[in-house]
Amino acid sequence: MKRPGAILAVFFWKGAAISKSRSIRRIELCQIAGGCCKQFGCEGNLWKNSGRASNLRFQTVPDVSNSLHGKYQILLIILGAILLYFGAEGLVRGSASLATRLGVSPLIAGLTIVAFGTSAPELSVSLSSALEGHSDIALGNVIGSNIFNIAVILGIAALIQPMKIHLAVIRRDIPVMIVASAIAFALIISGSFSRMAGCGLLLGLGAYLYFTIRSAKSAPVGSEENAMEAPPLLSSSWLIDTVVLLAGLGVLILGSRLFVDGATSFAKTMGVSDAVIGLTVVAVGTSLPELATSVVAALRKQSDIAIGNVVGSNIFNVFCILGVTATVSPINASEIGLRDGVVMLLIALILLPFAMTGRRISRSEGAVFLVIYAVYLVLLWPKG
Repeated sequence: MKRPGAILAVFFWKGAAISKSRSIRRIELCQIAGGCCKQFGCEGNLWKNSGRASNLRFQTVPDVSNSLHGKYQILLIILGAILLYFGAEGLVRGSASLATRLGVSPLIAGLTIVAFGTSAPELSVSLSSALEGHSDIALGNVIGSNIFNIAVILGIAALIQPMKIHLAVIRRDIPVMIVASAIAFALIISGSFSRMAGCGLLLGLGAYLYFTIRSAKSAPVGSEENAMEAPPLLSSSWLIDTVVLLAGLGVLILGSRLFVDGATSFAKTMGVSDAVIGLTVVAVGTSLPELATSVVAALRKQSDIAIGNVVGSNIFNVFCILGVTATVSPINASEIGLRDGVVMLLIALILLPFAMTGRRISRSEGAVFLVIYAVYLVLLWPKG
């Protein structure tokens, strides 16, 4: 099948008149042919020789376009998400095993290494996006993940099994999550996350970890709050643990790069902004580990693990991920609308009264969360 550009070139060669009065028409046809060729992957070159139109030739060149074909974009996103999962697993297991060998207490290891590991995909993707100039994806990833974690993950887990909530989560963790969401909302209104704001968020993370560890240490021996087992050793050698840790970090970085490249290309193909892709596709992709963990915990009737995982992840997302990302590369929040910040803050506020009523989240409350997310998606995704 002939390319349109080549067809126009043949038409031009056969129909061009030699008279001077049609020279302008020949130039127009040449421009049209060259434009069509560029669209279909070839570049038009006019070889001038005595002004004759019959010397118009076309040289096929590869299409060097930044936009990938649809199926390859989806493949990159899926492959990136898989690598993010296994990279985070290797990072967490290797670092937790090393922490056990170094004599780090199970409490500190559980509250820092494991909690950081569950947010590693979001951190890797957001940091990679910000460094590549896609700050909308970096911020949208965190805001979208925090909305998805509560509305979808807790919603699905509550539908599977009504969730009982530990008193410490209601008194300390959920209020801290609300404060973190309010701070993020205020920074969205300001239009940017500066390096100073990033440092402030990291200080907030340090304060949260300090008071959490202090509270757990002062809890009665054998209480649920202080009942943490030491992370298991991954192998019999610290060298193997180190290799697993470094390999997990490398896979995590590679996965984040593939994921971001696929997501940004997918955004261009769909004709939507990086912010929308960050709030939806990227947020869901990086939250898959939390979704899997919480669903399995709900099926095993370990609801405290499920809700603790989600609330802790949301706190880390704001204080750690936005803190680190903004400190390394300031984030422009102009493309993230007030609607997104309001939904994030509102859904965090709704969780508190739901949790306080009988210290559990019922199936009907889980359904309410899912409906809120469905409405949010309808309002967010561009029409037509």
